Amino acid sequence: MITPLEPEKHRALRKRLDLVTAEHRELDDAIRALAATPFPDQIRLRRMKKEKLRLREEIERIKSDLIPDLNA
Repeated sequence: MITPLEPEKHRALRKRLDLVTAEHRELDDAIRALAATPFPDQIRLRRMKKEKLRLREEIERIKSDLIPDLNA
């Protein structure tokens, strides 16, 4: 049986979600800025995009942890 999150854990997850979401948004802006330059560094751009994807996956995992299991 899955139990609801403890308030402390819920707050910690929400805080982490806020931090990761802000980091994802900042990285997206940096990617756009780099891509807009005349000769963007393709390797750096690729690494930034991979990091952005990793952050997106972490965001989705945290959101999943925050949502109670409806099938329980």
